[in-house]
Amino acid sequence: MGYKHLKFPEGTKFLVTGAAGFIGSNLCEAILNMGYKVTALDDFSTGKQKNVDMFSGNPDYEFIKGDIKDLDTCMKACEGVDFVLNQAAWGSVPRSLEMPLFYSLNNIQGTLNMLEAARQNKVKKFVYASSSSVYGDEPNLPKTEGREGNLLSPYALTKRCDEEWAKLYTMHYGLDTYGMRYFNVFGRRQDPDGAYAAVIPKFLKQLLNGETPTINGDGKQSRDFTYVENVIEANLKACLATHEAAGNAFNIAYGGREYLIDIYYGLTKALGIDIEPNFGPDRKGDIKHSNADISKARKLLGYDPDYSFQDGIKLAIEWYKENL
Repeated sequence: MGYKHLKFPEGTKFLVTGAAGFIGSNLCEAILNMGYKVTALDDFSTGKQKNVDMFSGNPDYEFIKGDIKDLDTCMKACEGVDFVLNQAAWGSVPRSLEMPLFYSLNNIQGTLNMLEAARQNKVKKFVYASSSSVYGDEPNLPKTEGREGNLLSPYALTKRCDEEWAKLYTMHYGLDTYGMRYFNVFGRRQDPDGAYAAVIPKFLKQLLNGETPTINGDGKQSRDFTYVENVIEANLKACLATHEAAGNAFNIAYGGREYLIDIYYGLTKALGIDIEPNFGPDRKGDIKHSNADISKARKLLGYDPDYSFQDGIKLAIEWYKENL
């Protein structure tokens, strides 16, 4: 069923942090298309100006350039807001290993600032980005909430801390919080550039440019790649979830499993390009396999993802062919 049928009271206002990023800009676009108001917050540290420029001029849209590490900025951004969708964070497991102090300040203290600002402004629901990396070295598949292993990176630790803080804000301060444990989200506007780019846009850009992509490891690692439309659905359904579901984190995925090497050859075939990949070393801190049990999100949020990997990858390929 997706999310386009969901109804909020007229004049409902959402705050999207990390709005100039991949997931944040898609959330802004979806909410504005549904006819609701959006306040967008971003400091452009990893997000892109062009991802939010498309909304300027929309009377329901307001942009604040600011940093979630600054509590005053968070307080101002939360004024008059019904729902917070907190996507602001620095991603990438390898980069977090290089910058542990910054990740703690940005992803933990920044999220805590947002939780406190949401509480003081009496926000109805606080939905925030967590990550499948919180499962660490827990070997069992599918990944099930409540069965986590040892954390393998500073990034994973920051997301786990965010979940614990959010749980306390629900328990002690009456703020309904919902954690979105994203599994390898992909789709339009995901950045293909830089050393820490996600694998699907990176491969697509390199193949379209006639370059030879490098696969980390042997390509036999598997992921529950999740199209961005499913993530929009999960965030908006969390805003309508019951108080009983608050204080929890949920797997947000399609519930499938794709091997990296299969994805690579699928992309070359779809593009009609014949380039053999290079193979590089495994990435430090990476999980070998991930696949989500989404039954908890189905039951408590009514999450029912529409887009399989195959549906999503077709749309992603079309978008990158037009926009790269």
